[in-house]
Amino acid sequence: MKFRMIHENLNVSDLETSVAFYEKALGMHVLRRNDQPDFTILYMGTEDDNFELELTWLRDHPQNYDLGEDEFHLAFYADDYEAAHARHSEMGCICFENPAMGIYFIEDPDGYWLEILPHK
Repeated sequence: MKFRMIHENLNVSDLETSVAFYEKALGMHVLRRNDQPDFTILYMGTEDDNFELELTWLRDHPQNYDLGEDEFHLAFYADDYEAAHARHSEMGCICFENPAMGIYFIEDPDGYWLEILPHK
């Protein structure tokens, strides 16, 4: 029996702001969208990857999401780590750096952390 991870869901408070962030920060684009009366789900990804990021916006959820202790994250390889770091610095979204490990984290508009690693 084999399993393959296909997507990760993040609930977001402002769908258009989140889409703009993931487009600019990680070069993702909307692959498909499902609009329902109470919610919208859309999937973002890149041409180079089978993994998709599912963003869910609930119409009747006006408060910020409780992210617990923020002890989880998604990780992304950057083919040009220095250029990625420069873009994220310019965007002001770097929330933690660990130069000794050669990694850093960015934070999306809802407070989710995303690890950026150089491609090895």
